[in-house]
Parts: sequence; C-alpha cells; structure tokens
Amino acid sequence: MDIFELIRAVAALAITLGLVGLAGVALRKWGPDALSRMTALRKDRRMQVVETLVLDPTRRLVLFTLDGEERLLMLGEGQLLDWVPKKPRKVPAPPRTASGKPASNKSSAETVV
Repeated sequence: MDIFELIRAVAALAITLGLVGLAGVALRKWGPDALSRMTALRKDRRMQVVETLVLDPTRRLVLFTLDGEERLLMLGEGQLLDWVPKKPRKVPAPPRTASGKPASNKSSAETVV
C-alpha cells in the first residue's frame, strides 16, 4: 500500500465525516422544529387535529376542531361517520312564587337557620 493511497483514504474519510457533521448542524437549525415555528408564524388555522385513535388496521377515529367546534370523524372501510356533539339543552328555571322568589319543596321545619 502506497502512502499516497493512505493519505487519500484518510482525506476522503475526513470529508465524509465533515459533510455528515454539517448535515447534523443544518438539521438542528432548519429541521422539523424550524418548520413548526414557520407554521406558527402564519395565521391561525380554522381546523386542527386534536387526537387520533387507531381502532384496527382499516379504521381510525379522528377528533378535530373546526371553527372552535369539536367534531369526530371515522375513516376507513370506504365509509364516513361524521359526528357533531349536540348543543346542551337549557334547563328550565324553577317555578317562582307570587313574591318572585323561587319555590321550595322543603317545609319550614326542614329549613336550617
């Protein structure tokens, strides 16, 4: 083995390791975190995925918000299940007496003073 071949092999190894090191530094600076920072700088998105749940190899549940409203979507098997939560019902106010105070079912003996 000639000395020039050895020097050439060591130089090639040094260049290769240097390029790998530069790629690592570039990924730290401009990698996936940088992409997420760039998307955060853009305007707020209307739709965001909150959570996903894999039911089996062919079906998946996706919970997402759209304009501040949560929705559940089932993907797979060529079918689509779209679920919207029901609006909470208003509970009717308790009946009032003639004086305008709420009526009470307790007798005066049950009332603790």
